[in-house]
Amino acid sequence: MSSPVPTPQGPAPFLMIHTAVVLLIAVVIGLVVGGLTFLSGGAVAAAVLAGLTAAGVSIPGLRSLIG
Repeated sequence: MSSPVPTPQGPAPFLMIHTAVVLLIAVVIGLVVGGLTFLSGGAVAAAVLAGLTAAGVSIPGLRSLIG
C-alpha cells in the first residue's frame, strides 16, 4: 500500500479576493466623490478630503455587503 502524495502548499496570498474587491470598490467610490466635489467648484484639498472620507466610510458597508 502506498502512502498518499502530499500536495505542495504555496505561500498564503498577500490579500484575499474579498479584501481586494472591497478596497478596489472603495477607491472607485472615493475617486467619484472627490471628482464630483472638485467639479462642483470645491477646492482641491476639499475634494481630496471628501474622497478619502467617502472611501474610508464605505469600507465597513462594502465589507458586510460583499460576502
